[in-house]
Amino acid sequence: MIDLYTWTTPNGRKVSIMLEELGLAYKVFPINISKDEQFQPHFLAISPNNRIPAIIDHDGPGGQPISAFESGAILIYLAEKTKSTLLPIETRQRAATLEWLMWQMGGVGPMFGQAHHFLRAAKEQIPYGIKRYLDETHRLYGVADRRLADNRYLAGAAYSIADIITWPWVARHEWHKTDLNQFPNVKRWFDEIGQRPAVQRGYDVPKAA
Repeated sequence: MIDLYTWTTPNGRKVSIMLEELGLAYKVFPINISKDEQFQPHFLAISPNNRIPAIIDHDGPGGQPISAFESGAILIYLAEKTKSTLLPIETRQRAATLEWLMWQMGGVGPMFGQAHHFLRAAKEQIPYGIKRYLDETHRLYGVADRRLADNRYLAGAAYSIADIITWPWVARHEWHKTDLNQFPNVKRWFDEIGQRPAVQRGYDVPKAA
């Protein structure tokens, strides 16, 4: 059994989608970040950076519990635990998968998140901040659109953790004022992945919790 600590954010939904794709048993523990529950001592013990998601795998290495935080690290751990093809073994395919996973962690998440902040959460409208992060958000969409022009998925021909980690952020495209019709390859990719039953179930897990 895996304990999933999560909330209704793109980062939180990455792991519930992954767990659904893998068919692993898990229990959801909502962490309401709007009420600062991420600062509770029991949560900080497994996520010292006070960010969701985090997990405890009660059947970790050697049958002993192990905890993990940071969504990218969690997806890699779960893929390796189950020997899933969502993280290929072959060196070139694995490298491509990790490249695009890191692209999301270092680019998509931080930049889209900052766009959301300046557009929706900032106490005052700051045109410089809005323009800076919307421009970077749209640049990243362009990167993905060019990649997906010649590849079915971000890492190539096969669906992978690179897609799982990126899709929930694109699902918030209206939040960062992006018309997916301007990025037709991204739209095709987004629509196809959104039809996967595991993605649909996993996306709703924090909401249901």
